[in-house]
Amino acid sequence: MLDILKAIIYGIVEGITEWLPISSTGHLILLEEFLKFENVSENFTGMFDVVIQLGAILAVVVLFFWKIWPFCKKGNGYKESGPLAYVNMDIMTLWFKILIACVPAAVIGILFDDVLDELFYHWYVVAAALILFGIAFIIIENWNKNRTASVNSLAELSYRAALIIGIFQVIAAVFPGTSRSGATIVGALLIGIARPVAAEFTFYLAIPVMFGASLLKVVKFGLDFTGSELAVLLVAMAVAFLVSVFVIRFLLAYIKKHDFKVFGWYRIALGALVIGYFLI
Repeated sequence: MLDILKAIIYGIVEGITEWLPISSTGHLILLEEFLKFENVSENFTGMFDVVIQLGAILAVVVLFFWKIWPFCKKGNGYKESGPLAYVNMDIMTLWFKILIACVPAAVIGILFDDVLDELFYHWYVVAAALILFGIAFIIIENWNKNRTASVNSLAELSYRAALIIGIFQVIAAVFPGTSRSGATIVGALLIGIARPVAAEFTFYLAIPVMFGASLLKVVKFGLDFTGSELAVLLVAMAVAFLVSVFVIRFLLAYIKKHDFKVFGWYRIALGALVIGYFLI
């Protein structure tokens, strides 16, 4: 029962931090320093930190289903007959862009997953990434304040821009504490993409990335879950899903009137707190 209560806390933290640009992985790594599971194996935690994110990703699928589901009954007007009559080509084109943006992180993840975990999954890397990207958010938002975005809808997003965003995502794949959403949004803002478009594309980009990362972790871990481990994972995913629904809606409303500087200051403060805690 104690592990289930801990799983609920982990799910709340994941649901909040996955979508706000403050690093879910970084928060989970730090949370483990204070709230460890008791009845799980040593390898379970590394898998848990990634697979718990599936709950958050499912919230995107539910909330944006009709924006990302490319198949329809009546067709899309491009074809009068044949299989393509039942495919929304605008949404399918969006998926091609999403998949292109996934390529850099997928290559790095498949080739260097274990090496990166060993090298960078430490508190001091998390703290440094929190602070550095916090500063980056503040600088970029100040620089971006008086600029007019050149891309104001997902339809205007080019394949080149999608690839650039995907390259920024690699930074988060390598350095925990960076924030996947934070890295991709920073990259999008730098190349002139409007903040709401950057956030929405980041939501969609998370779907194949996190499904792929979770599959990789589960395959490496195996399916030999104990009853306690399976319960902990499912409860955490369910809570992450419910919390994510509210957080995504909040973020979409927030960015219509505000920038991301507040998250930059939060990251700097948290990073400094982490450094102080571990050094003292």
